[in-house]
Amino acid sequence: FIVPPLGVFLVAGCGVDLLINILLTCLGYFPGHIHAFYVEYVYYKRRDEARAGMVSSAPAPGVYSERVQRGGYGTMGSVGSAY
Repeated sequence: FIVPPLGVFLVAGCGVDLLINILLTCLGYFPGHIHAFYVEYVYYKRRDEARAGMVSSAPAPGVYSERVQRGGYGTMGSVGSAY
């Protein structure tokens, strides 16, 4: 939580979300933090919903990582199998 891009990298991997977070962190520390918290919130919320058997079909706005959109799971159809 000290370095916002690190948290985004851990949940979203290397991609557009990480690039956006790096740019926001360079522009200002708080915008980078807000974006990192949002990406992490979406990831953990989707993961918990997938574990409970609830599937969210609408993508979260502003999140470009498929891993975050799925909550870390393979496909939304097969909720029981995790990476």
